[in-house]
Amino acid sequence: MTDTTREDHLLAALPALSRTFGLDEVQGQQFLAHGLMNRNWRLDTAAGRYAVKEITDVPLPKVRRNLAVLAGLASDGIPVPAPLTADSGDLVAEIDGHGYCVLPWVDGEHVEGTELTLDQVRDLGAVLARLHESLGRHAPGPLPEQPPAAKVGDPAKADQAAATLIDRLPVAPVTDFAKAAIEALQERRSLITRHAEARPETDVPAGPFGWTHGDFQYRNLLRDGGRVVAVLDWDRLGVRPYGEEVARTAQVQFGVGGVFDLDRVAAFCSGYRSVIDLPEADLADAVTRLWWKRMTDFWQLEFYLDRKDPTFGDMFLSDEALLHWWTDRSDEVQAAYAAR
Repeated sequence: MTDTTREDHLLAALPALSRTFGLDEVQGQQFLAHGLMNRNWRLDTAAGRYAVKEITDVPLPKVRRNLAVLAGLASDGIPVPAPLTADSGDLVAEIDGHGYCVLPWVDGEHVEGTELTLDQVRDLGAVLARLHESLGRHAPGPLPEQPPAAKVGDPAKADQAAATLIDRLPVAPVTDFAKAAIEALQERRSLITRHAEARPETDVPAGPFGWTHGDFQYRNLLRDGGRVVAVLDWDRLGVRPYGEEVARTAQVQFGVGGVFDLDRVAAFCSGYRSVIDLPEADLADAVTRLWWKRMTDFWQLEFYLDRKDPTFGDMFLSDEALLHWWTDRSDEVQAAYAAR
């Protein structure tokens, strides 16, 4: 789908959106190309600026449930924009078969983790911990008695998945990306075989669990003046071990260019653990589970092949380099995560 087609969708929906959410006269709109999943715009109206999301990647009932949490988080001082309510009282409007939500526009920029100072990184860890605490008070539902199972990828199935993807990549004419991806998949098969015995032993993750954001990383954070001013994209709100979100956030934020910035990993984890005392062994379990998940999944390459989006191809190759670096230095990585 082209940007023009996306714009046409919004233009057709604008009159109904304006009436439904009381947006006043719409004076301009801009498609935002940053999102990897949903489609987003900035609207300029006589009453102010708004962010509009066309929901394409999550069932609408789940979006409604998640958006309903934000007002409570904002009351705790968590930097989240509370969604507008439609004239029906709904947080999501369905127009011509598409779902939309509208939030106040927040000025800021997306800053990659390695561009943050160490003090900003520690503060980011503390923000995530306070967010977890606030979600515990404003959860959209009760917690289960046990944490959700964390399926441990089967080495044989992962090897077969890699072989299938090799077959899906074009062999004639061979592009630079296809050649690099095939080599990466062949190396991944060898890596899985060599390290299969180091995978987690059970599907039961260690440590405390609760409601978590699910995708807490720079693409979903806005900064202004060095501070986090908005936590965005609540589509993946769910119950998880806290260590899982800490481990994943640090990897996405500070695993850049095929290496971990271990100083920033350490600062982030120490900031988190200054608020929530996550035991070292529990965090180590989460890091091992994340490493093995990265070892046995291929979602970026699958998205690249299914959606023909080169962004996901670049992500696959970058994360592949990180996986090798991480595997060779697993003790150093675990020591960084354990920092206080």
